Parts: sequence; structure tokens; C-alpha cells
Amino acid sequence: MVLLVALLAAATLLKSCQAAPTVGSDPEIYEIDSWNLNSYDYDDLDEDVKVGTVSPLRVATAPNTITTFSTSEEMTLPPQAIRKPTVPTLDFGGPGLFGPDTALGMPTCLLCVCLSGSVYCDDSDLEHVPPLPKDTTHFYARFNRIKEVKASAFRNMNQMRRIDLTGNQISALDKDAFRSLPHLQDLLLPDNQLQALPELPPTLRHVDIRNNRLKSSGMHAEGFKDMNQLEFLYLSNNQLDYIPTPLPETLRVLHLQNNNIQSLHEDTFCTRHDIRYIRQPLEDIRLDGNPLDLNRFPQAYVCLPRLPVGGTQ
Repeated sequence: MVLLVALLAAATLLKSCQAAPTVGSDPEIYEIDSWNLNSYDYDDLDEDVKVGTVSPLRVATAPNTITTFSTSEEMTLPPQAIRKPTVPTLDFGGPGLFGPDTALGMPTCLLCVCLSGSVYCDDSDLEHVPPLPKDTTHFYARFNRIKEVKASAFRNMNQMRRIDLTGNQISALDKDAFRSLPHLQDLLLPDNQLQALPELPPTLRHVDIRNNRLKSSGMHAEGFKDMNQLEFLYLSNNQLDYIPTPLPETLRVLHLQNNNIQSLHEDTFCTRHDIRYIRQPLEDIRLDGNPLDLNRFPQAYVCLPRLPVGGTQ
């Protein structure tokens, strides 16, 4: 009986399988587009695709030259194509930007202020003139502790036009401290301890040596004679015994107050052999504070547009 039931179940199952639709029996559902299948290019699959490859790499190996590495080549870069990382430094433009190093081990333009050819070192506790950039035109080192100016301080400074060393302790100037400066116009040395002056360049326009210890014996003979551009000469509050003559024709201001001047010569300002000579530019002469009686020397300033300022004894 059990065997009969099993045979009936197997017959029923076989009949169900025969009734199921076969592939392609319904053209609307199972039909394959044979044209698209035949037109597919299977040759594209022939290329060996490697896992892990990258897109072509372009590397500059030399100026105006580019090397291309394909995905099938070993990516080994030439040594010249490998660039090391740049480390930031303070060398912006090479040596000279911050000026030469000073004796303190610091560039001048970090110790001082450098701006468009001018170097400002005021009130910086300097004991020496620092090394300066070669293109310096104006140098200011006021109110420091400089005691001496050596010939090497301004050597080869061919662009220098103004030197201001006001309020230092300068007592000595080398004989060539300023003479080699071809364009120097303004030399300011007031409030120092100078007793003598070296030979100065003839290009000077403004000389200020007030409040020093300058003596006539320490002045260069005819030191101002060839200064054909000199307009302002300040020598007050020194120890001069006489006016340093001859004075250039271009002179406009001469301050000699508070010295030890006791006499004037007829040719100090004028020319005794030419009574028509007029010294028109020289309009400001200060002789007050000297043991000098101006009434005793009327012929010494008859050529002047204005009388000197001074007292009578």
C-alpha cells in the first residue's frame, strides 16, 4: 500500500514539470536580441587589466621637458625629478638686504632702521659707527656713545650725502674719516668733544660743529677755502681764537658766538682793495659772546648787507 502511494506522487510531480513553459516558448518575454549580442566587440576584453594601476603621470625632468609614465611602465622617477621640500629661511634676496654684520653679531639693518638709502641708528647705545650698506645716502647715529670715527667707517661710501653724529662722545676723527666721500653735503657733529677737525671734502654744503672743544690750532689751514658749495657753517660754543678764513663766497650763515675771538681782519669778510665789493649772500653772522668790540673794526664788514650780531666792550 505504501509503495502504491509513492508511485502516484511521483507520477503527479512528473506531469507538473512537463506543463511548465520552456525558455523561448514566449517570444514577448524571453526573446534575446541576437543582433545586439553579435555586434558587441569582445576584443576589448583582450587587454590585460592590472589591479592597482594608476593614470599616466607627467613629471618635469628638465626645463621645458616632460616625461610621461604609462600605466604599464614601472613608475621609477629620475633623481632630478624628485624635489626636496623647501625650508623657509631669513635669506630674502641674499646677503646685503639686512646690511653687513656689526660687532654685536647682528646685521646693521636689524639693529638700526634702513629705509630707502637712509640708516637710522639714533639712541642705540652704539660705541662705533656700524658697517653700513654700500648704497647708504643718509646716516643718522645721534645720541649714542661713539668716541672715535675711523677712516674705515665710511670707506667706499660713494653715495653718502649726509652724516649726523649729534650728541655722541667723539673726541677723535681720523684724517681720512670724511675726505674720500665724493658726494657728502651735510656733516653734523654738534654736542661732542672735538678739539680738532681733519681735512673735509669740498662738496660740503652744511657743516655743524657747535658745542665742542674746537680750537683754532686744531683747524686745517684754509680748511673752508675750496668749499664752493658751503652755505651754512655753525661753529658756536667752541674755543676758537679767530675766524677761520678765507670763507667761500657761497656762505650764507656763519655762527661763531661764545668763542674766544678778540679781533677781526679787514679781509675777513670783505676785500680791502675793492671798495665796491658786496658780499651779498652772507646775511647772518653771529659774533656775540666773544671778547670782541665790533666798533673797533668797521672796515671788516662794510661789504656786508647786514651788520654782524655782537656786543661792544
